[in-house]
Amino acid sequence: MTEDQRNILYRVNAYAEKVLGDIDPQKVPISYQLDKLKPIMQEIADERNMSLEDFFILYMDLSSEASVLSNNKLKEELGNLGDGPNPILFR
Repeated sequence: MTEDQRNILYRVNAYAEKVLGDIDPQKVPISYQLDKLKPIMQEIADERNMSLEDFFILYMDLSSEASVLSNNKLKEELGNLGDGPNPILFR
């Protein structure tokens, strides 16, 4: 992931913390969450001369990539805990 891509994630996630920090994402409809994030997404899309829809796709791709990277790092860090009489199972 490039520095520019990390910056995109940082900006959207920092904004999300401000406007969605107190909600439970499992209980609040996605449409509500997206509506709250629309201002920052539109701002960044405009800066990049992209449509909001194209930016949303980019953001979702970057979020997925970041999630995979984070998951892989966690698996790597916990990998040695799987040895021994009481292994930790990680899925």
